[in-house]
Amino acid sequence: MAVTEGAEPNALRDRVRKLLGPWVVPALAVVTALILGAGLIALAGGDPLSAYAGMLEGSLGSVNAVAETLLWATPYIFTGLSVSLAFQGGLFNIGAEGQLALGATAGALVGYALPHLLGVNLPAVVHVPLTILTGGVAGGLWGALPGWLKARTGAHEVISTIMLNYVALNAVTFLLNGPMKDPSPENVIARTPLIADSAQLSPIFSGVRLHWGFPLALLVTALVTWMLRRTTLGFEIRTVGANPEAAKYAGMHVSRTIVVSMALSGALAGLAGAIEESALNHRHELGFSQGYGFDAIAIALLGKARPEGVLPAALLFAMMRSGAPRMQFLTQIPVDVISVIQALILLFVAADVMVRRLYRLKGERERVVITRGWG
Repeated sequence: MAVTEGAEPNALRDRVRKLLGPWVVPALAVVTALILGAGLIALAGGDPLSAYAGMLEGSLGSVNAVAETLLWATPYIFTGLSVSLAFQGGLFNIGAEGQLALGATAGALVGYALPHLLGVNLPAVVHVPLTILTGGVAGGLWGALPGWLKARTGAHEVISTIMLNYVALNAVTFLLNGPMKDPSPENVIARTPLIADSAQLSPIFSGVRLHWGFPLALLVTALVTWMLRRTTLGFEIRTVGANPEAAKYAGMHVSRTIVVSMALSGALAGLAGAIEESALNHRHELGFSQGYGFDAIAIALLGKARPEGVLPAALLFAMMRSGAPRMQFLTQIPVDVISVIQALILLFVAADVMVRRLYRLKGERERVVITRGWG
């Protein structure tokens, strides 16, 4: 009986440790970055407590503040999932920024041009999904390209995605200054015409800007988690990411899985762009993305490259971004401090040995599986 009674607390402790263990280092990385950020705020002549209180007030202090935070979180979730899914397949997708831009451009094209081409006004129940899905397809095709290069020629996807970012962004610049530029006489900047009302994703509540893209982001998070954990495709992606030679020996089509992984990753980034264009901007113009594709790398790493970890990481980054103006107003410190704190979070998550030594944590270092990305 004594053995049984002692075994139950041990089993419970082991279960809790297994559940929470992977998240200890990311949580401490955030805490450490905030402590160092407080030091930077003090050096800049601000009050750290007032600064962080202002950040919380600006991100969670009212209904509108919460709505703005969730607005920021929506593209962060999609792009974080994009990078995370590629990580699961052992790939490092640094091309989310270009995939997002192409997704927004393709969505805008369908949003404003399709009714004119067809000569009829489409119902919103058709036009909105078509606009968003077109963005996903565009991002997926652009993501599949470096996947195909990796599978076919062995080209390093880190290099190819970086280079394809430049291709995508410059192609979008050409389109917005040329064939897709708004022809109205009063328009003098590079942007598309406004999309049709039937292509606009509506707000959830009147009076706030929060739209249906956020619930869609939650749904996609659940679907990606289910796909990776419960389907044959997800098992193949994770197996190829962990050990491509073993996957090949088991009869899996490694090259095809690489292409599919990058295509799905690009599609998620493309969805982020199309949703932003459909729900908020109602057109595509240069510089709209706020660097979501690059922040997504930090979000995916903070979430341990797991879809379920991307959600809280995206919400944290969204809180910092939406609360930054209020923080700056109260303390008069540069808003760029937020970018420094985000960079510190990324540093401590990537160099988790520093965090373990600083807090004297025991246990093996948990690595994000990106062997094929660096191999």
